[in-house]
Amino acid sequence: MANEAAGTVPAPEEANGPILHLQHVYLKDCSYEAPNGPRGDGNWNPQINLDLHTAVTALTPEVQEVVLTVTVSAKQADTTVFLVEVKQAGVFTLQNLSEEDTKRAVGSICPGVLFPYARAQVSQLVTMGGFPQLLLPPVNFDALYAANQNQPAPPPAAQAN
Repeated sequence: MANEAAGTVPAPEEANGPILHLQHVYLKDCSYEAPNGPRGDGNWNPQINLDLHTAVTALTPEVQEVVLTVTVSAKQADTTVFLVEVKQAGVFTLQNLSEEDTKRAVGSICPGVLFPYARAQVSQLVTMGGFPQLLLPPVNFDALYAANQNQPAPPPAAQAN
């Protein structure tokens, strides 16, 4: 009874409310390439390119696997110094969400949860490869999601006769 008075037992209306729950976070795949190793002429000023991609797989109607792929390439004078790709995955329970809220969750919230894990993996791989520590800047997944929503849909592919 004391627990009920303290508010630890959810009210029935709360049990039917929207739920976004992280079940698991795991490294699904990673790749590191440094064609010439950490050799250099002492002039370390590479061009860093960051590419992000999110994929979603429905495991059940209410459980989604979200995979955030982070690809980082470093080039110095047209030569690839290193290339890192990390696929950071998470299993999320999504219940009682509207279609729009579900899209926003898997396009913005879930990648935002996964990014710090991927960021740490990228940093570790680069450092283990003998290069200076690489800390990726924070990413605003809400802004990326909004920008993708405002872009017109690509035209349908022409059908072959």
